[in-house]
Amino acid sequence: MSDTSITHSLMGGKLHVYKRPGSSFWQCSAYEGGKNRRATTKEESLARAKQVAEDWYLELRGKLRSGEIKTEKTFKDAAAQFEREYEIITEGQRNPLYVEGHKRRLKIHLIPFFGPMGLSEITPGQVQEYRIHRHEKAVKERGKPPARSTMHQEIVCLRQTLKTAVRHGWLQFMPDLSEPYGKSGKIAHRAWFSPEEYKQLYEATRRRVRAPKRPRYKWESEQLHDYVLFMVNTGLRPDEAARLQYRDVTIIEDTASGDQILEIVVRGKRGVGYCMSMPGAVLPFQRLIKRNKPEDRTEPLFPKHHRQLFNTILDEEKLKFDREGNRRTAYSLRHTYICLRLMEGADIYQVAKNCRTSVEMIEKHYAIHLRTSIDIAAVNVRRERPQPVQKPRKSNPDGR
Repeated sequence: MSDTSITHSLMGGKLHVYKRPGSSFWQCSAYEGGKNRRATTKEESLARAKQVAEDWYLELRGKLRSGEIKTEKTFKDAAAQFEREYEIITEGQRNPLYVEGHKRRLKIHLIPFFGPMGLSEITPGQVQEYRIHRHEKAVKERGKPPARSTMHQEIVCLRQTLKTAVRHGWLQFMPDLSEPYGKSGKIAHRAWFSPEEYKQLYEATRRRVRAPKRPRYKWESEQLHDYVLFMVNTGLRPDEAARLQYRDVTIIEDTASGDQILEIVVRGKRGVGYCMSMPGAVLPFQRLIKRNKPEDRTEPLFPKHHRQLFNTILDEEKLKFDREGNRRTAYSLRHTYICLRLMEGADIYQVAKNCRTSVEMIEKHYAIHLRTSIDIAAVNVRRERPQPVQKPRKSNPDGR
């Protein structure tokens, strides 16, 4: 029998030395820690290979006892399973960018910190160490800590990964991921344009259309002007507007008012929804058709985002920041639509439905700072004080 078919057992049958076909070196293997572990001795001599194999086996046992080698699934294993499941199960239900965001958080932040840890080692204390690590790293690299929303999304990703491990029986129970010493976050309103500021903005974009800095910027100026009017009269998110195609928009008649409005099929982070615009969105849409002359109804309404020109006009008009220092972006046009509708007395449920959001979100981030959200009559109600009843005076027995 040749050496390639010979296996030698050592250490009471717990260690095996063998050769693979076509290899001149002896290999060794042992079943420890719930899995079969192998290594090469890099020796051609059987005697020396046995010595190396015994040393390797004893070192392996020592590492297992000290915890240097994990005998359980690691966070990296759970992250790989979560990525595989999440992308398949949420296909069509979650925006691909949101799914990709979780992958990015795992790759850049969570796996480098938790990856080699066994799942049972991820305790509330380790999660708090991660928060401190992220804070210190961000301050060192960028000069400021990560935003509260950024940390929230990373903890959400961590929680979903650990839930995957629980479902597969790799982790017995979920650790407490709540933030210690926490306090209620400040509810700040989102940056928007007041009616006066909105008028200042669209008049500035109109002036840019009439007198662009250079003739070749005329098309971009016209597109931006119609973009501002379209967004404030529809309440679309910027990513929804970027996906919008001509076939998604139809001019219809509002049966209640008789005005022409737009019926829009919206594709965004919450799937497919519908939006009924204000009458002010019709003329910008008609101008877009006349200007761009789409040959195919699948062409986008706004093929460019015009971010640079938009920010330039905001800076020129001193509208980039609101009075609380909140930065205004294209998203502020959506916030403006919601606030203007509430100021006009629109039903908050219908506004939420038309904007594909919740009443809770609108009450938390929009209506809370509008004076029109306070019922003055209910606040300043006055009740008449009851007049004290005067008791009749008793007469004296002697008639006096």
